[in-house]
Amino acid sequence: MSLVSLENVTKVYDKNVLAVDNVTFEIRDGEFFVLVGPSGCGKSTAMRLIAGLEDPTSGKVFIGDRVVNDVQPRDRDVAMVFQNYALYPHMTAFDNMAFGLKLRKVSKTDIKTRVEAAARILSIEHLLERKPKALSGGERQRVAVGRAIVRQPKVFLFDEPLSNLDAKLRVQMRAEIARIHQHLKTTMLYVTHDQVEAMTLGERIGVMFKGKLLQIADAMTLYYRPVSKFVAGFIGSPPMNFLRGTLRPGEPVAFSDENLTLPLPPETSRRVGNRAGQPVIAGIRPEDIALPEPGSSLPRVKAQVDVAEPMGSETLVYLRVGAASLTAKLVGPTYPKPGETTEFAVNTSKLYLFDAQSEASI
Repeated sequence: MSLVSLENVTKVYDKNVLAVDNVTFEIRDGEFFVLVGPSGCGKSTAMRLIAGLEDPTSGKVFIGDRVVNDVQPRDRDVAMVFQNYALYPHMTAFDNMAFGLKLRKVSKTDIKTRVEAAARILSIEHLLERKPKALSGGERQRVAVGRAIVRQPKVFLFDEPLSNLDAKLRVQMRAEIARIHQHLKTTMLYVTHDQVEAMTLGERIGVMFKGKLLQIADAMTLYYRPVSKFVAGFIGSPPMNFLRGTLRPGEPVAFSDENLTLPLPPETSRRVGNRAGQPVIAGIRPEDIALPEPGSSLPRVKAQVDVAEPMGSETLVYLRVGAASLTAKLVGPTYPKPGETTEFAVNTSKLYLFDAQSEASI
């Protein structure tokens, strides 16, 4: 059963700004669903359409079996957690969490019960009498989440809730939100531009670009079977390397550009043989470029190291192959130094190929 769904929804601002372009998706009951994409892709607008903060230009928004296009936000039974916390500075954490319930004339006993229960889930029982100025960024975000939890809504909507936190606190709060979902088992829609957040939190992830929803899948499907060059380049850190060239006929078929030639493995060669001679875009992830191992038969390219970024267990190495730039992710303590020219092995069985015009996966 889908609890939230958009059906052919389009949102146009000022008659010429297309924010959401004929988007259709559904969020299952109890699912943690993530919308991810770069700034301006339409993901926050899609969430605001569900919340009722924006009206669709066309299409239908469903919560359960009910079309809610004309339903006021307060009557949609959703709770939203914003990027900027939106706490009242003159109220304690308890009163901030209780404020929405007071407006709905919930009894004082029920308010106290709900707020204390939410505080236990979030481990902020000791903070309830503090005002926001006496709370850290992470504690304020917990209070904002608690304010949503006490509502006991059908759907939680998270609009980039961690973007104001530092890197360490983001990781901590990410785990906290995942734990809350496991505890409450409530439907959640989470919007972010951070693909790491998307991949670690989402049971399913929708990737948006320029108002369109390009692909919906779990994290591993998006990573290993992207439908387009954009999805392939957006999912994964550091991003996939791309090279423009042609498929050169022969046995096997090879990808070739002005800087290098890579023979394709037999299975790939058979699959793309009918495209020999055509322009394509080749993609290879940084972890599939490595220093050659003894006896390895993987194709090799000679590259100059521009920059090396040691990160402990792995090192990011930025390479120059002719006019082309590549990034390699090397595992272990040994790596070539900047200025060195050395050979790197390319695992062509992990090579992705995209149509040069449509950029769809081949």
